[in-house]
Amino acid sequence: MKKLLIANRGEIAIRIMRAARDYGAVSVGIYSDADASSLHAELADEAYGLGPGRPAETYLNINKILEVARRSGADAVHPGYGFLSERAEFAKAVIDAGLIWVGPAPEVITALGDKVEARRIAEKVGAPLVKGSNGPLSSAAEAVAFARETGLPLAIKAAFGGGGRGMKVAHRLEEVGELFESAVREATEAFGRGECYAEQFLHKPRHIEAQVIADSHGNTVVLGTRDCSLQRRNQKLVEEAPAPFITEEQRNRIHEAARAICVEAGYTGAGTVEFLLSQDGVISFLEVNTRLQVEHPVTEETTGLDIVTEQLRVADGLPLSVVRTPEPRGHAFEFRINAEDPGRGFLPTPGLITHFRAPSGPGVRLDSGVETGSEIPGLYDSMMAKLIVTGATRQEALVRARRALAEFRIEGVASVLPFHRAVLDERDFTGEDGFKVFTNWIETAFRGIAPSPRVDPVDGSLLRSFIEIDGKRHELGLPATLFSSPSVQKPAVASVPKTDDGTLTAPIPGTLRQWLVEDGAEVTKGESVVVMEAMKMETRLTAPRTGRISLLVETGAIVGIGAGLAIIR
Repeated sequence: MKKLLIANRGEIAIRIMRAARDYGAVSVGIYSDADASSLHAELADEAYGLGPGRPAETYLNINKILEVARRSGADAVHPGYGFLSERAEFAKAVIDAGLIWVGPAPEVITALGDKVEARRIAEKVGAPLVKGSNGPLSSAAEAVAFARETGLPLAIKAAFGGGGRGMKVAHRLEEVGELFESAVREATEAFGRGECYAEQFLHKPRHIEAQVIADSHGNTVVLGTRDCSLQRRNQKLVEEAPAPFITEEQRNRIHEAARAICVEAGYTGAGTVEFLLSQDGVISFLEVNTRLQVEHPVTEETTGLDIVTEQLRVADGLPLSVVRTPEPRGHAFEFRINAEDPGRGFLPTPGLITHFRAPSGPGVRLDSGVETGSEIPGLYDSMMAKLIVTGATRQEALVRARRALAEFRIEGVASVLPFHRAVLDERDFTGEDGFKVFTNWIETAFRGIAPSPRVDPVDGSLLRSFIEIDGKRHELGLPATLFSSPSVQKPAVASVPKTDDGTLTAPIPGTLRQWLVEDGAEVTKGESVVVMEAMKMETRLTAPRTGRISLLVETGAIVGIGAGLAIIR
């Protein structure tokens, strides 16, 4: 390949651009109007606009992306993660257009991307597996019936998704139907398909995964394990490699099962096989992610291998640089730096970053998609950057992580930095008394932290130091005084005005997805009344008082932070 189009945004787009340069290829970036001033658009060798709209009209629009490939002269496409990365129809469209696809074959994506079919493959090769539904569930009623038959807790999961989106865990029978419908909505929004299935959910499980990479020369290599148990809303926050506090027998079982599944499926490229590990040592296959993982850097740091460059080699028909599992060199943590307020239930906080100061020093790596002055749109995932910290031992990596997190400063939007600092003081995580973190530990066992100061979103208009000609981004040389002029300064960040206790206000900017009550209904304080969606996550809002509710906003409306949604009298 000579020219690589990166069909993604943010930090992963930048990560792939860097690998492309190391590999000797020119990078082509794409960006929506909301990302016009983004760092990834600036750092690409060439960048092309996709126009306005939601993800379905931009980063999920296959025709637009292939048209950019044609106009730019790109000869290869890397999908990153999320968006179209696990869509077989995109892989096929890229190949049919005569381009190199950086990923597994479309038929492999289809087989493993269908979580139900992936379970069948896992069962065929003898991988450990819990009971699940025989295909996608057709309705909330069928989900409830399956829960009655199988028992609780029950995981409801997007059949064609990943990354925790479209996944809900039911612990009470009365919530199964509602959670099924919520999972379908999230899956449809994130992946364009809403089919969901269900399976038994192990009690307080850890999330252990194996990084696999395979070429077209018969080499399928497991690069090691990762622990990704520290999650909120079934989405990972902290990952580490190699997975600590497991036996060699468990590690070998995971390695063998992961490799067997990938060989059976005819896998090529980088992929991840995920498992759950119960408190009593039961291992169960979870799913295969047929793409690059967010947490791939911790495996890179502990193996010395550039996984993205290996992807490019495999796509070019070259053999892997390694042919057997390498011995881990030290220990690494990855901290996802999300624009979320951990003191308010990890509410997403889009807005303007007024100050971004990253840490550095021995053992510190930062993969970032933002800098001071970057705008965090409400349309996309909340992740701004990833902090990766490596040490010779897990203990040394923990010490370095505390130092790096203490140095890190982000202002203008709330971030999960306070959570990361706090969790490094939790004995359940640091492991002095054994590793006691499990996938819903944050919701059930974490002591919590104080909310961040509230801020209003700022004016979304950003100064641009570029122009577009035929959709292609071109840099402009503008006088520095233009940017320092008081007439073009960013508006000041202000506090949200307080409202009467009876007014239900939006704690986040986003879309009102569903009212759970009728206009004029009697509601009880603390009762869930509305579902909002922002940054690909659903948030349930509760009634601030008991009384009769009057709805002020219709379903589907896009609202700003602090907007009045309803009044309860």
